[in-house]
Amino acid sequence: MTDQTADPLLLDWLRESDPALRWQVERDLLRAPEDVWSRTRARIATEGFGARMLAHQGADGQWAGGAFFPGGWFDSGGPEEPEGQPWTATTPVLKLLREWGLDASALDGTAALLAANARWEYDDLPYWGGEVDCCINADTLATGVWLGADVDGIAEWFVEHRLADGGWNCEWVEGSTRSSYHSTLNAVRGLLAYEVATGGSPALTAARHAGEEYLLERDLFTRLTTGDLVGDWALRLSYPFRWKYDILRATDHLRDAAMHDGTRPDPRMSEAIELLRAQRQPDGTWLQGVRHPGRVWFEVDVAEGRPSKWLTFFATRVLAWWDAG
Repeated sequence: MTDQTADPLLLDWLRESDPALRWQVERDLLRAPEDVWSRTRARIATEGFGARMLAHQGADGQWAGGAFFPGGWFDSGGPEEPEGQPWTATTPVLKLLREWGLDASALDGTAALLAANARWEYDDLPYWGGEVDCCINADTLATGVWLGADVDGIAEWFVEHRLADGGWNCEWVEGSTRSSYHSTLNAVRGLLAYEVATGGSPALTAARHAGEEYLLERDLFTRLTTGDLVGDWALRLSYPFRWKYDILRATDHLRDAAMHDGTRPDPRMSEAIELLRAQRQPDGTWLQGVRHPGRVWFEVDVAEGRPSKWLTFFATRVLAWWDAG
């Protein structure tokens, strides 16, 4: 581990968190015994962020009465939302609960309720069948396998819709044939979650590896043709994680993938890792960047420019893994 990871003041600061974060700090940074972090993890359903989010679930299994947008969002042009799309509907909420580590048993019956009641805003398609957006389908794939829904069809959809350059693009439906950083990262994250839960298949693993290769051959932040920065957004870190790409989300995924595959860190990550390391403050923290705008049920992290426990945890964990080789 690095000196920063071992800093007791930093670790104490991280540990004084909501159970959704604290259990991960205990497991991955403090290396606490499983009986310690599992007890903390169990508290997600009954206190803090997890319990508050569960309280907003409707009797139909949805949040805000909609699949990706709140119910009625597009009626008569939809409510005016000058600050961006809302994050209060079912799919973004389930993404948070899953990534926080909520046990799926706390949502017993939800998969069936969504199968009966939830339809995508796109063409009124059934919820567990997915739709046409790669990022939405990726989250639905990961959430479905977590809740025990049949999402095998969505997994195969990713194999069928991978582009020739190795990745995916949500604009494929508009005719795009070039992959997107954002879509590709979300796709491989969803595929990995499915693979971990089910064992996957050779075709699914090959598709995931191809998407990861798409990112790695671009060093996680450059254009393949010129080597220039693909966009300032690649270096802007913020939490909660939504659909947008950044080097922290990418390196965190590649950490998870390497641990699952039993492989060492890919050296092509090195420049992105150093850019991530450069954002660490003298006290060992990372600062909140410009967050994705839009309505939320409640805040789960700090305002822009303040030290973020979530970003600090993820970045510290990535660097500890990288530095251990």
